[in-house]
Amino acid sequence: MSKVFEELSIPPDAVENGGVEVLRAAVVDGAVSVALRRAFDDPATWGRLLIDLARQAARAYALETEMSEDEAFERIRAGLEAESLAPDTMN
Repeated sequence: MSKVFEELSIPPDAVENGGVEVLRAAVVDGAVSVALRRAFDDPATWGRLLIDLARQAARAYALETEMSEDEAFERIRAGLEAESLAPDTMN
């Protein structure tokens, strides 16, 4: 396995307007490695951020696979629900 880290580009609107990175996630040896900044006064804002990420991921699946956006979103939602039933398991 390659020891090179493949990072994403900074979003164009963040390059143009600035911003604050709040989340960076990578898959390392099959597990998720995360760095985050609390960033919000109300933790509910993280819920809105996570659902937006889920919608964007579903859109990516729809564009890059034969799966529909709705089907991909449902699979993501099912994964969230399954993980929430076992909250002590963290990668």
